[in-house]
Amino acid sequence: MPLSERLRNFLDSRQAEFTLTLHPRAFTAREVAEAEHLPLREVAKTVVLFGDGAYHVAVVAASKLVDFHEVRAALGLSQARLATEAELADLFPDCELGAMPPLGPLYRLPVYLDASLAGQDMIAFNAGTHREVMHMKIAEFRRLVAPQIVALAREPAAAHGW
Repeated sequence: MPLSERLRNFLDSRQAEFTLTLHPRAFTAREVAEAEHLPLREVAKTVVLFGDGAYHVAVVAASKLVDFHEVRAALGLSQARLATEAELADLFPDCELGAMPPLGPLYRLPVYLDASLAGQDMIAFNAGTHREVMHMKIAEFRRLVAPQIVALAREPAAAHGW
């Protein structure tokens, strides 16, 4: 399976330990979890935020939602919003839109790992396409990325079915 040259060089230069799997196209973290037969809590979604003039990468479990109140407090931002599709295309030119890996150092972006995901043993995330998924121990992810661990997410509200 071909990783982008940029991603491969980053991983090789740091002697990263990971496995790579290929599955049918999946566009959401929930779809990735289903395709990979993984619990939602182990699949990470990369959420790129723009706040106070800079971009930030938030890494949260597929089962969670980004809580912007928590984001502003944890990152000390006065304002924060999701990056636009045009901004994502500029920031991650070697990735399919929405399939960015949460490897901030590769793109010169700070990374914030949600505390609930930091407690998992393994992490899985898109490897630049909607078909490739990288799997690694959370300790290896932390070694590669050196994320700041903060509370960024919340559980989604329960569906009421009314």
